Order: sequence, then structure tokens, then C-alpha cells
Amino acid sequence: MTIQKNTNNVTNITHHQQRIDLAAAFQTAARLNLHEAVANHFSLAVNEDGTEFLINPNQRHFSLIKSSDILLLDANDPTTMDRPDAPDPTAWGLHGSVHRHVPHARCIMHVHSPYATALACLEDASLPPLDQNCAMFYERYAVDTNYGGLALEAEGERCARLFSDPKIKVLIMGNHGLLVLGKTVADTFDRLYYFERAAMTYIHALQTGKKLRILSHEVALKTADELDNYGIQADRHFDDLKLILDREGSDYRN
Repeated sequence: MTIQKNTNNVTNITHHQQRIDLAAAFQTAARLNLHEAVANHFSLAVNEDGTEFLINPNQRHFSLIKSSDILLLDANDPTTMDRPDAPDPTAWGLHGSVHRHVPHARCIMHVHSPYATALACLEDASLPPLDQNCAMFYERYAVDTNYGGLALEAEGERCARLFSDPKIKVLIMGNHGLLVLGKTVADTFDRLYYFERAAMTYIHALQTGKKLRILSHEVALKTADELDNYGIQADRHFDDLKLILDREGSDYRN
């Protein structure tokens, strides 16, 4: 089979490859039902201190976002929301705050995915090391139990302070959803995908009403450490996701 890729790439805009990867993440998230219409946001830092970042345009469905649609913002620019193409206020409040205060947060993905959000609504929203996917996040997430409404600037600043420990890559946002950090789009999307799978396994196991068999601290920690050093799986995963989009004739590269 010959793969026909889109050739009408927009090459006269900055950060072209980063835009392509981010657009692929948006469209794949829509295909996998990890998004919530036009309400969620992905961002990617493009300068050394992380304060300049790419993010999706305001109120655009993930399945329609192309590389040329993506905005370039400066977290330290107080006039951002006065722009004619201003981002969604909650995107600016949450992602702007994290990029401003958490330089190791190179890529940020915020979703209201079904199983992670269901987990976030439980009184105990922690994710026990029930299987290998769950163990991937052992001692690598935090639970926020102080939801204060829409993630406008004050709420975004509060959430940003919860990432002071670089080991924490996932925030289970109580009564809200999920926030995932990573080094690259591929690294972050892979973490987002597996967290949703882990939450699905846990929710399904709870639904049986039977006693859960939880991994020991030692085994869970060993598994998490091993998965941290497993190699290039995230890159391979994301390369194949882009290949699937290309085979389907997606316009994400445009």
C-alpha cells in the first residue's frame, strides 16, 4: 500500500514540527475519545525556560485542529487575552500558569477523559497499583482535592503550585479531570493514554464488587522504575499514531 501524505504543509510558520506533533495529538485524542468537544487543551513549550508555548485555538474541536491553527503564546505577556485570536480563558489560566511557574513542564495535556474523570470524582481518587499500567504511575501522581471552579488565572496558579516535585507527572484534578506533563508531545500523549487505560482497569475492577489484589509497594515501585527506563516506546507509539492519521488522509500536517 502506498501512503499518501498531505503535501500542502505550511512551512512559513515557526516551530513547524512541534505544531505537526501537537495537531496529531489533538486529532488522535478525538479518535480515542480522550477529549471533551472544544473544552480541553494541549500545550507545548518552545523556548528554554518554557514560557513561550503552542496551544490549541479557542473553541475548536480537537478533530479539526491542523498545525497551522495552533497559537503561539507568551506566558509572561499580560495582553494575551486582548488578542483578536485570544485563547480560551481557562486554557490561558491553567496552561499559562503552569508554563510560567513549572519549567520542567515542557508539554501539558489537560482532558476530561471518561475514566480518569470518573476516578477524579471518587472520594478517594488515588490510583492503586492494581496492574502494570496502574503501577506505571506509582508515586508519580498527585491528587488535588481543592477544586475551586473553572481554571481561570487564580485556579491555574493554584494548580501550578502542585507540580513543585519534578517526579509528579500527573495531577488527578478532583471533581474535574486530568492534567499530564511530559518532555515532548510523544512522551506526554503516551502517559495520557496509559493513565486513561489504568483508570479504566481500576473502575472496571471496582464494578465487580470483589476484593482487589493490589501489588505490593516493592513490586509497584520496581515496575514504575522499570517503565521509566523502558526506552523509546513513547516515540514509537506516537510515530505509529501519526502513521494511522496519514493513512486515513488526515489534514493535521496542514
